[in-house]
Amino acid sequence: MNILLHGIMLGLSCIVVFSAHAQGYPDKPVKIIVGFAPGGSSDIVARLVAQRLSPILGQPVVVDNKSGAAGVPGADFVAKAPGDGYTLLLATSGHATTAAIMKKLPFDPVKDFAWITMVTTYPLVFATASQSSFKSLPELIARAKAQPGTVSYSSTGIGSALHLVGEWFSAETGIELLHIPFRGGPSTLTEVLSGRIDIMVETITLALPHIQGGKLRALAVTARQPMNFLPGVPPAIQTVPGFEFQSWLGIAAPPGTPAVIVERLNREIHRILEQPEMRQRLADLGGVAAPTSPDAMRAQVESEVTRWRRLVEVRGIERQ
Repeated sequence: MNILLHGIMLGLSCIVVFSAHAQGYPDKPVKIIVGFAPGGSSDIVARLVAQRLSPILGQPVVVDNKSGAAGVPGADFVAKAPGDGYTLLLATSGHATTAAIMKKLPFDPVKDFAWITMVTTYPLVFATASQSSFKSLPELIARAKAQPGTVSYSSTGIGSALHLVGEWFSAETGIELLHIPFRGGPSTLTEVLSGRIDIMVETITLALPHIQGGKLRALAVTARQPMNFLPGVPPAIQTVPGFEFQSWLGIAAPPGTPAVIVERLNREIHRILEQPEMRQRLADLGGVAAPTSPDAMRAQVESEVTRWRRLVEVRGIERQ
C-alpha cells in the first residue's frame, strides 16, 4: 500500500511540476517547422505568423525549413519532438494527401499531432507561361485528350495536394496529364516559366505576383466564384462541374502537448488573424484568415485523409 501511495504521489508531483512549466510557457525560442523550401506559400505564411507571434509570446519565433518528400520529413520531425510547445508544424493540405498516397508513414497523420488551428484557406490556380500556346482550360483539356500523356504539370512532390488535385482534374476530365514532382514551389515556378513544363497547379500565394507581372497566364482558379484580383480568370467549375478546392495552412504541435499550451497558442494565433493588417496580407496572397478550434482542425484533417484515399484507390495510383 505504501509503495502504491508513493507511486501516486510521485505521479501527482510530476503533473504539478509539468503544469507549472506549461503555465510559464514560453521561456525560450519557439520553432515553426516548414516541410518545404523557402519562398513557397507555406514558408511565406509561416513567417507571417512567426513575425507576429514573437512579440505576443515574448520570445523569438523562428521558421526552420526541412524540405523534401512532400513535407514528410518536416512533419516527422515534429511528430517525434517533445510535446512542450517549442516545436510547431506549419501543416498544409498536403499533409492529408501524403497520408493517402504513402504505403507507410513514420507517424500517424492524425493521432501523432496536437492540432492547434487553421490559419488560412485559398484556392489553387492553373497557370502556364505567358508565351505558352494554352489560352484557356478547355484548350488544355482538348490538347491532353488529343495527345494523352504529353501535357505536363508540376507539383511540390508525389502525394502533395497539388499532385492529387492534378489527378482529380484528370479523373474528372478523362485526360492523362504527365506529373512532374519537385521539392518545392520555387522550383516548379522556374520550370514552368522556362516552358519546360506546360502548366502548374499551384497556390495563389506563389503564382499571383507572376501572374500580375505578366510572366504567367492564369487559366482557371479552383474557387467557386471569380477572384477580383484575377480579372478575366474563370473558376474551373465553369469547365469542369464540381471541380472546386480550397487549400489550407495551419499550425500543429507534437502529440502530448499540454492542453494549456494548445489553448494558449490557439488563442494567440486567433488574435493575430483578427489583425486587419494580417487579414490584408493574407488577402494579398490570395487567401482568407480561417481560424478554427483544435477539434475542428483535427476533424478536417481526418476527413480529408479519407477523401484522398478514395481518389488514390479510384485512380489506381501506385502508393509510394
